[in-house]
Amino acid sequence: MKRFFRICALLLTVFLTGCSGTPVVCYDPCYCPDAVQPQPDPEPDATEIPLKTGLAVVTSIADSQNAAQGDFQVTLAALTVDDSGVIQSCVLDGISTQVTFDASGTITGGVSDSVLSKNELGDEYGMKTYGGAKFEWYQQAAAFARYVQGKTVEEVKRYGVNTEGMASDPDLATSATIYLGDFLQAIEQAAAGAQHLGAQQGDELRLASLSSTAASVSASAENPGAAQLDTDVTALTIRDDVITSCVIDSLQAQVSFDTSGTITTDVAQPVPTKNQLGDDYGMVAYGGAKYEWYQQAASFAKYVTGMTAREVSGIAVDQGKAAQADLLSSVTIRITGFQALVVKACE
Repeated sequence: MKRFFRICALLLTVFLTGCSGTPVVCYDPCYCPDAVQPQPDPEPDATEIPLKTGLAVVTSIADSQNAAQGDFQVTLAALTVDDSGVIQSCVLDGISTQVTFDASGTITGGVSDSVLSKNELGDEYGMKTYGGAKFEWYQQAAAFARYVQGKTVEEVKRYGVNTEGMASDPDLATSATIYLGDFLQAIEQAAAGAQHLGAQQGDELRLASLSSTAASVSASAENPGAAQLDTDVTALTIRDDVITSCVIDSLQAQVSFDTSGTITTDVAQPVPTKNQLGDDYGMVAYGGAKYEWYQQAASFAKYVTGMTAREVSGIAVDQGKAAQADLLSSVTIRITGFQALVVKACE
């Protein structure tokens, strides 16, 4: 009976196509081996799946103390995420530094042109040596970054981290025993702000920062003192040495104090980045600039997308500013720091 129905179906198809030359599509090659066989739709090339690139900087100065120190705790998160919210890649880092001052408002230590991140410090951060931890900070950060890959932020919050900010997943808890709440906050911010900037599935994600406390100053009768951390940070993706997407942000965290060493900054408040400040950063309103800082940073990031590190370092400058008219038309601030930052991320 089944054979009968197959033959009928074939005859009906031939009857409908007639002699027009239209190929007969047959779903049973046993009865029409010369007919055109239906082909499945091709699978999309995984390397052509577009991804969004995100970057977040979460900063606390809450541990600063009068006549003692300005304390800076910074968490950095870079990620790529698909349109359904699934994290495809993640890199985490952090900065922990202090600028000390005494009861006269005089800076006594911690001023440096270069402040290394926790990943850069590596074993020298000392969690194993001095804290008795099983794994060093950078190893635990990398473990959590691996854990979030393939998950949405909500899945990480529901299954991976408890309300106290510690690992709740048993497997994660074996390799990440530190507080994860700041990581989670940074990842959530990075995912929420991620944009399509050219990254695709298979690109390598990079995160880099350049930090300094050199702008810190002692208090005087005329001016307050300040412990200050300046950090430029980038998240970018790269393929075959070519930048495929780029995000740049900057942090200027400051703890002000008077000549008695008393802190005058509200250290309980979060410290926004320049991108988060947006128009409130004031380059247009108070500095007469054509474009605000976040717009200029985005323009530079877009300009270097498609370049190699060598090409970025080769961008001509004049007194620190872009020498090319096309770049200078949208980026009027000094770019040498941006160049060094992007090149560092590509290394």
